[in-house]
Parts: sequence; structure tokens; C-alpha cells
Amino acid sequence: MITTDMNSFIRNYHKKPITKNTLCLIVYEGLEYYNGKANIIDIAKYIHKNYENLLKNSGDIYYSWQYDYRWSATQLRKEGKIKESIECDRGMWEIK
Repeated sequence: MITTDMNSFIRNYHKKPITKNTLCLIVYEGLEYYNGKANIIDIAKYIHKNYENLLKNSGDIYYSWQYDYRWSATQLRKEGKIKESIECDRGMWEIK
């Protein structure tokens, strides 16, 4: 369950670098912050504002996170956590 994974991530965030897998959790967290629905740019701003320092200390992902967080949305769709793109307005992501 994503909530359990998020709680574990939050408890240990300062100990481990961000990975593609933890970006999925961060994207979901951002959607929750925006009451379940946000556009792609707002999620990018959320990640940058809240995780910039951690991203800087996470190796190569600092240079690829803007691609990787979009990949995270695809993963979250495959897991059934967020709506398919055809169910949302263009550029919007929404929790199911």
C-alpha cells in the first residue's frame, strides 16, 4: 500500500537518496497535497520546493528528476493509484 511506503519514506528520507521508486511516492504525496488533483507543473513545483536539497544529494537523479517524475505517473497509473490520462483534463493528474 502506498501509504505504508510513504510513511516509511518520510521516516527515513534524510538517510536515503531519492530514487525513481521514491519519486512515485513523492508524486502521490504531491497529489494528496493538492486534494487529489493537480497539473504536471504544480507537481514539479511541489517536488522542487519540498525535495530540492534531497534531490541535490541523490546523484544522477538530480539531473533527470523532471523526466523521472513523469515516469512515476505512468507507474502510478499501472498500479491503479491515479486515473488514466484519458480520464483527466490535459496535463492533469488525479488520484482514483
